[in-house]
Amino acid sequence: MNPSLLVILCSLSFLAVPANGQTPSSQQNEKPATTRGQPESFEIEGNKAYLYAAPQAARGKPWIWYAPVVNGDVIIVKHRLYYDAFMKAGIAVAGFDLGEVRGAPGSCARFTTFHDAMVTRGYSSKPILLGQSRGGLMTLAWAFRNPDKVKAWAGIYPVCNLAGYPLKSSKKETLADFAMTEEALVARLGEFNPVSNLAPLAARKVPMFSVQGDKDGIVPLEDNTALLKQRYEAAGGTCEVKIVPGGGHEISPAFFECQELIDFILKHSQP
Repeated sequence: MNPSLLVILCSLSFLAVPANGQTPSSQQNEKPATTRGQPESFEIEGNKAYLYAAPQAARGKPWIWYAPVVNGDVIIVKHRLYYDAFMKAGIAVAGFDLGEVRGAPGSCARFTTFHDAMVTRGYSSKPILLGQSRGGLMTLAWAFRNPDKVKAWAGIYPVCNLAGYPLKSSKKETLADFAMTEEALVARLGEFNPVSNLAPLAARKVPMFSVQGDKDGIVPLEDNTALLKQRYEAAGGTCEVKIVPGGGHEISPAFFECQELIDFILKHSQP
């Protein structure tokens, strides 16, 4: 095949919007074109953490805690605009690979060991949490249990509602993480669902931001970001939202070159 034609076909393949019915898990396996350097990796109780340190750390050593990280893949660092902005600002990016967890108390406790390890390495005790897709559920579930350890929270088409995608389209992974039957989990949904437990974060004035499309068929806007904003503001918190008209659950510049997301993180990375 002609080399120039091959480049064009690869570019078109990367930009294509996934078809309806794909899961957040399958879409997370897509690899954006830009590859970052090798991170520092370290093990915590049998699971690996990955740290992309800034060349010159900003005062207070701020860091972004990104989720999900599955099979060592810290997807956010592969997007040049984000990675370069964070590194230039002296903000590290890190994540902890627990696999396909869904915000159960046990997995949140294991995430705390990662937080503590980062603090031991000299990083801020209050990271900015950044959840992409199902990583939204992971970060929010940890955040409402640890509101004193969160500087800010941001999401890229984040799963916010345990009653939605996790129980409708990812039931096997969700029930495995909670080690409960569906009936038992549904009966205690109010106890575990992040959108039902936002008051501790609102009380500490933790700012939130989310970018999501209004045509997301996998993680619907109204049941996730819109519901998060409604309930968080009702609890006294602030939640900025950028809605992408016609946007779905996709790898596209609207979500991975979002200047508002960068501005939010840079603003709240200050000590």
